[in-house]
Amino acid sequence: MREQLEELLNQAHRNQRIMLRHQTFDLQLIGASSFRELIENIFSTLAKTSDLDIVTLTLIDPKSNLRRILLDLNIDLTEFPHLLFVQTEFELGQLRQHLKRPVLGRYEDDLHGRMFAECRTKPSSVAVVPLIRQNKLIGCLNLGSYHINRFAPSMATDFIEHMASIIAICLENVINNERLTYIGLTDPLTGVSNRRHVEQRKLEEIGRARRQQYGIVAMYLDIDFFKQINDKHGHQGGDDVLRDVANRIKAELRLSDTLGRFGGEEFVVFLINTNQQHAVQVAERIRASIANKPFLLSMGGFCKCTISIGIATLPAVKNVGDIEGVAREMVARADAALYEAKTNGRNQVRCAG
Repeated sequence: MREQLEELLNQAHRNQRIMLRHQTFDLQLIGASSFRELIENIFSTLAKTSDLDIVTLTLIDPKSNLRRILLDLNIDLTEFPHLLFVQTEFELGQLRQHLKRPVLGRYEDDLHGRMFAECRTKPSSVAVVPLIRQNKLIGCLNLGSYHINRFAPSMATDFIEHMASIIAICLENVINNERLTYIGLTDPLTGVSNRRHVEQRKLEEIGRARRQQYGIVAMYLDIDFFKQINDKHGHQGGDDVLRDVANRIKAELRLSDTLGRFGGEEFVVFLINTNQQHAVQVAERIRASIANKPFLLSMGGFCKCTISIGIATLPAVKNVGDIEGVAREMVARADAALYEAKTNGRNQVRCAG
């Protein structure tokens, strides 16, 4: 009897320690002030607190809007290989039909493979826990163990559902905070980065290119005869053209590239980890997408428009010295190439010598 009482007492102490660890974890989640801090807590602290071998997180991100915001805020998503994105619920495969509540059981590659795609060693048993906010699935938390019986279909799920609800709330809060920060760095008319943010990103990207030893390219873009568009179609028509031009430029870029409005009808692009040949191909696609399709105006009718583009390349071997000086010189060369495109007839791409 005494041994049984001691064992019960020891178990009670163990349960109390586990409960305290999870309470501490909950407070860390709630206290996270940024997306990065929250994700780091989920991947590092949760695994230790719950004795898990693998933790991944899948977020539903329509049109890649969240990824674009995070990249614009200089959050390098390659730091988080277990953070996964899908654009729709359908990309979750067969699992989406069961994600009203946690799905527990043995790992099956056909069913769970996408959630653990970045894991070299696959788990033996898993719990896929839906993250729901306002009756809408925003993603799922994927827990994996190398022990086959760790997550059995018959297990109670109250605890992991409670944890998932806290994570979902915290995700919503930090994403909203990041969006507010992003709004302050965004041009309100076109929705792309404003000049202040472009200047900041320029230095960050040149610094990263220097550390990782790859080339970077600056594009300076200017809408041709924009004053005539304003004179003919009014400022509303000019605004329509600016918005659509920004969208057409963005459509030809990667998520990792930077696009910003420098002012008026001028835009700047920084192409990451690329060379002049690829940059010219991208620039020609941008030029053609603007020249070949008239712009629909909100007040009615259409407007034709072209754009001139100057390109300056910064190879890794020349990325040396004061970063601010390097940045100024690269943009100045792109601007000079743009001037050459303008003086030689517009609607063309020119490269700095």
